[in-house]
Amino acid sequence: MKFLSNVIATVVGLFVFLMLFFFGIVFLAAIFGGETEGEALKANSVIELNLEDVRYDYAGKYKDPWMSFFSEEKNIGLSDVINAIDVASIDDNIKGISILNNNSNLGMAQSKELRNALENFKKSGKFVMAYANSYSQKEYYLNSVANTIYLNPVGELDFKGLSSEIMFFKDLQEKTGVKMEVIRHGKYKSAVEPFLENKMSDANREQTTALLQSIWNSVCTDISKSRKITTEKLNEIANGLLARTPQMAKQQKLIDYIAYEDMYHNDIKKALKVSTDKDYNKISISDYTHKMTSTSVISETEDKIAVIFAQGEIQSGEGDVNTIGEGSMRRSLQEARKDKKVKAIVLRIDSPGGNALTSDLIWREVELTKRVKPVVVSMGNYAASGGYYMACNANTIFAENNTITGSIGVFGILPNFNQLTKKIGINIEQVKTHQNSAEYSPFVPMDENFKAVTLESIEHIYKTFVSHVAQGRKMSFAEVDSIAQGRVWSGSEALKIGLVDKIGGLNAAITEAARLSKTQHYDITNYPEYEKDFDEIFSKLPFGSSKENIIKEEIGNDNYQLLQQVKKFQSRKGVQAMMPFEISIY
Repeated sequence: MKFLSNVIATVVGLFVFLMLFFFGIVFLAAIFGGETEGEALKANSVIELNLEDVRYDYAGKYKDPWMSFFSEEKNIGLSDVINAIDVASIDDNIKGISILNNNSNLGMAQSKELRNALENFKKSGKFVMAYANSYSQKEYYLNSVANTIYLNPVGELDFKGLSSEIMFFKDLQEKTGVKMEVIRHGKYKSAVEPFLENKMSDANREQTTALLQSIWNSVCTDISKSRKITTEKLNEIANGLLARTPQMAKQQKLIDYIAYEDMYHNDIKKALKVSTDKDYNKISISDYTHKMTSTSVISETEDKIAVIFAQGEIQSGEGDVNTIGEGSMRRSLQEARKDKKVKAIVLRIDSPGGNALTSDLIWREVELTKRVKPVVVSMGNYAASGGYYMACNANTIFAENNTITGSIGVFGILPNFNQLTKKIGINIEQVKTHQNSAEYSPFVPMDENFKAVTLESIEHIYKTFVSHVAQGRKMSFAEVDSIAQGRVWSGSEALKIGLVDKIGGLNAAITEAARLSKTQHYDITNYPEYEKDFDEIFSKLPFGSSKENIIKEEIGNDNYQLLQQVKKFQSRKGVQAMMPFEISIY
């Protein structure tokens, strides 16, 4: 018995020691990390704009500050980066920005906002220079804002226009016996079209063509302004692939110099008046942003503008930096609404949609908030379907020209394995007390009565959605219905048909919120603060997420993202107000 108690005491002691050791390491890291951030910024410095770890507008924060120590989400948000660039434009220590082999995960609307910040930075008289071994189309769009653009002598520049590719699964379903039962409203709700047809419908082709053309026009307009090349010439270059090599790209004036990276750095040294045999002072955008956000500034005003970030797919629950949940969103709106120092609210939406019920719960919270203080919406890359549902009743809605929005439509999709089970010799029988007492089963054919009831629910949600839009946008039901039906619009198109009010980014929306609330001096406060427990946080630490890392290493990042999409599809519960397709621009 004494031996057993000694063993237990040893195990407990070892566990306590390990926990104390772990927390001690975290504590020391926090102390020494803080000292590093406190180092003085060197004069005559250049910011290196590497955005590889910047994906979201908002990096997130937790209600319990201890959670931040254990969260893997310590990256900065794009909103932080843009604020830092604004500060850098008046920082005497910063002389320029270098965009070096940048490979970002930003969407097109985010890239547009960053371009705007870099344009403003250039107005201060400081330089922006860009170098890459090769440019993807999306990266060139961002880099084209630079004063001077360099390309490696054996690199390439991708400039060919936009396209979209959709896979259809109707024949596969018939061959495998796995059928997706689809119930929808909206002729443009092409999220489910691949399961119903073997080719693209005319309606889907119409909306996809219009969307791509509108986004491309926005891209060309910005590049034309920066490079002083007409949009007609840019379309000619894209159509003929006339900039595919460094020599051709320079001939078409898309780049300025064909050079190796050391030559690029030497040119930066010239601009800084630094000898070629010495290094110049560099600071990463991440370090500079952390330095700016950690510098305490004494505010002379109590007024605040609350910016609430809604980013990711809409799901039930608390939500986090890459999913929108009713828990964190409703709580944020309530807190901002009740805070007398908050004079107005900006709801920043970057979402393709998702759960219809959650969208409606957040819509209601916006409606209650709008009765107390102004609510302005700023749309990011997407504010489609459920994303637009949350936005439609704001006082003012901003979008970028290349924002993807609209998609006012609803669908439900259920897998059915009845034919598959028959093929492999399995038969399923049901026993029930009432006609509708059985839940939907993927192993028996869909009951027509169940289908009718579900369609009734979808029609009800669609009518509610359209009614909310009509009320918020001061349009008739028929007017909204004519531009709804699940159709997707670009921001510039949405402005013409009345779904948004103004073209502009987050800063423009904040300025409008201040104007509506009649405040001239204010601070920005960011929401949400997520409520997470230790189990959720620990599961995301390196030793808790090793399985995901191993899978990513084995199958590659692209295949891993595809796997994540499948998992995301499987996790969708209830009726969906979701964008009809995902669009990626490279």
